[in-house]
Amino acid sequence: MRTDKLIKIAGLNIAIVGVDTILFSPSLLGLQIGGLNILATAFGATAMLMSVVVFVYGNYRLLIEKEKTIQASEIKTVEDCIIVLRHNYDKRPFRKDIESILEQIGRFQKKKETIKDILLQKFSSTEMSYSKFVGAISDIENVFYINIKSIINKINAFDEDDYNWILKDNSQKKFSSEIMHTKMSIYNEYISFVKNASEDSEKIILKFDKLLLEISKFNSLEDGEIETMSAMKEIDELIDKTKFYK
Repeated sequence: MRTDKLIKIAGLNIAIVGVDTILFSPSLLGLQIGGLNILATAFGATAMLMSVVVFVYGNYRLLIEKEKTIQASEIKTVEDCIIVLRHNYDKRPFRKDIESILEQIGRFQKKKETIKDILLQKFSSTEMSYSKFVGAISDIENVFYINIKSIINKINAFDEDDYNWILKDNSQKKFSSEIMHTKMSIYNEYISFVKNASEDSEKIILKFDKLLLEISKFNSLEDGEIETMSAMKEIDELIDKTKFYK
């Protein structure tokens, strides 16, 4: 069972216990069943019944809930990327990387919206300058998510069961050290790729930061000035290298 589902189940049951503690604790609301106070007894019985219903139904729904699975080839939106990354969160060699990548996606989306807001403060949406900046933002986003997809492909291809098998002492006794070393080298390449690609994502976000800084300096730009901005030059170079992220 996936970790996020276990967390949901644990959270539901902790919440039920917490509510019941508040309702039935003598030092708090002090509801009771079978006491002399008929009204308090009625409320207590109702609360207990509701707790049982929520416990049974809630846990049942979470246990039978079908997880939405998306293949890397089917990824079309930011939400798809997030779903696939979370689906792979149980792969321990990548857990910290996935946390970092999900956080990068959140920051990237926030910066994109910030830049667009600033652009609309400085330019009309019909101006050529605005269109050029929006086009550059779209190109950066494309490169960013190509890189994320390449990360997802590597994580999906990583066979954690085989990786764990290699790590076991008994497996290394069955085959030559050369074979085991080669297999481990292959898996280490997967791990290194994901870490390096995550760093590439951070570099892309850094270019976004530079673009944001330069945009904030100008109230207006003449035709031709946008192309000479240092941040825009870096973005153009990044777009030219898009093939390296595939």
